[in-house]
Amino acid sequence: MPRSNIPEPIKVLSPELFDRVKERTEGTLLDLIKRNKDTRYVSESPVFGGFRSSLEHLRKDKGDEVRDDMLLESYRSAIPLTTYDSYEPFVKKFLERNCQEDDVRDMFSPGLPYFVAVSSSTTSTKPKYFAKYKHPPGSSYETVDRSANPVSDTGGKNCIVYSLNYRQLVSVLNGDGDAVKKLPVTLMSSGSIRMQNGIDVEKDTCALQYTAPRATSPIAVSFISKYRSFLLMHALFALADTKVETINTLFGTIFIDMIRYVEEEWDNLLRYIETGELPDWEGTDHVRQWLVPKFHASPERAAELRAIGRTAQEPGWLVRVWPMLKVVIGIASGVYAAVIPKMRHYVGPDVQLRSLGFTASEAYVGTVYDPENLNLYKVASDDIVEYLDVSKEEVAANLVAPWQVQPGHKYEVVLTNRDGMWRYRLGDVIEIEGFDPDDGAPVVRYVERRNVALRLGGAMLSEEHLAKAILAVQDKLGSLIEFTVVIDDRNITRRVGYLVEIQELGAFSFARAILIIAKLSKGTEADEAPDKLLHELCRLNPQFKFGLDTEEMRPPTIRILKPGTFADYRRWRIEVTNSGSGQMKVPVVMWDHGTREWIFKRIDREVGRPVLVESENRGQFTYSK
Repeated sequence: MPRSNIPEPIKVLSPELFDRVKERTEGTLLDLIKRNKDTRYVSESPVFGGFRSSLEHLRKDKGDEVRDDMLLESYRSAIPLTTYDSYEPFVKKFLERNCQEDDVRDMFSPGLPYFVAVSSSTTSTKPKYFAKYKHPPGSSYETVDRSANPVSDTGGKNCIVYSLNYRQLVSVLNGDGDAVKKLPVTLMSSGSIRMQNGIDVEKDTCALQYTAPRATSPIAVSFISKYRSFLLMHALFALADTKVETINTLFGTIFIDMIRYVEEEWDNLLRYIETGELPDWEGTDHVRQWLVPKFHASPERAAELRAIGRTAQEPGWLVRVWPMLKVVIGIASGVYAAVIPKMRHYVGPDVQLRSLGFTASEAYVGTVYDPENLNLYKVASDDIVEYLDVSKEEVAANLVAPWQVQPGHKYEVVLTNRDGMWRYRLGDVIEIEGFDPDDGAPVVRYVERRNVALRLGGAMLSEEHLAKAILAVQDKLGSLIEFTVVIDDRNITRRVGYLVEIQELGAFSFARAILIIAKLSKGTEADEAPDKLLHELCRLNPQFKFGLDTEEMRPPTIRILKPGTFADYRRWRIEVTNSGSGQMKVPVVMWDHGTREWIFKRIDREVGRPVLVESENRGQFTYSK
């Protein structure tokens, strides 16, 4: 859609839109209540005791047919805020060694789920699992599926970098011990693709033989579990095709990883394209029989690519590789926005960077509102989103409906969905931009995870604080690709420790590279970054300054990682956790001891010098010790 055709979100709902949003929301909520109120979860979990009592009282007074307004009132007054703690004991029944149909049927919604989504465990030490049911046509998932593999009016092709692997396969057994259903335990993206396209696990052998319409890669590539091999094989088939118009990697970080692998293997990739020899990369043996017949020698294409050269240091390199390239799809909002400059460098100014939407393992929260804005979403209407003002007490009584939210205010997303979650705290904080002038749906920006990312020295630092602070020092440090934060406990008094990966000099113009080299040779630019970082953290959070003054912590540190560290991290974590290649994210704060030890081995150097700290006398500074 052209930018001029996208209306700006309105700040106030008209009376007509107010009524439409209210009617639509309450209609959806009633459908969800009626569908899921008699499930095992609602019938047995202690958190729904008040709701069960309310329904029982209504049935005694009104019979089995309870009026809609009374159902809504029971929901609003008796359903509390819920978390994974109440959900987990029930979803774990699907993961038991002998999963019995009688134990799991109608658990969260009528029938059996299509798959069990497993989170990437970015913000917790262990993954979470969510039962996902197949829903009637017309859902937001179908909209996402169409956007993921768009139809071109010029014959363009799509490089769709999604995984179809699963962590385990659960057989649901009947009383005779026969399997009545096989449930893949997999990433939300993988399971959703299977569900929307009818790729049941029983059909995998058949699916391996085909290539999806408009796709550059055969489906068999999506069954490669080794991360590097998975990305390189997708890239190989895409490079062999001159008509690539869309590259869809779900996350912007995965796009960066794939292109960097292409840079590393450029000469080998061109040799494979020239000869038609399929590489025997690690973890590809089981799919070779389906890939070899689909990979053909193309000496002409190899010659074209050699003439273009591995000139990734030049902006827009990928447009020369793929002249028809129009769109790159990859989530890059919130703390992951740091990859946008690198993505833009690779594709140049004219290729559109897009997101597939506001997604989570629990639900699809919002569709893209403005294709040119990677962090602006229209809240979907398939499920119910309520809003908990972050400035108020965290109780259900403080929830507000979509027609009650205020532009400029920040809220935590609370979800009631078709998959049987009730007022579930998603933990994501959004800011209301306004409302869609066409149908009144809230238009939101993603801000951060609600839980405080880091507590140190009395200061409670959010993801937003940590991200804004390090992004503000790029003029000193260099353009950032990704970062994570650890507690730097090398001394008794701890610090906030940043581990960052910055763009190599090859990602800049020659003139910019010369300028950076000149500045670094003087030992000033990068070494000034911790000073500026300190001041940014103090500006964003006054408690940080207080913690320094009381000597409960020391100024922050910045250590630069070797190039490619975060790509290697994703590959390592995917293989360690047996996760699909497509949803592994770098945590904003890294707590796991084993992970910390792994990444510490990849530190290249530390920047900085004694840090200037502002004293109590305004405008005076002293060196910290």
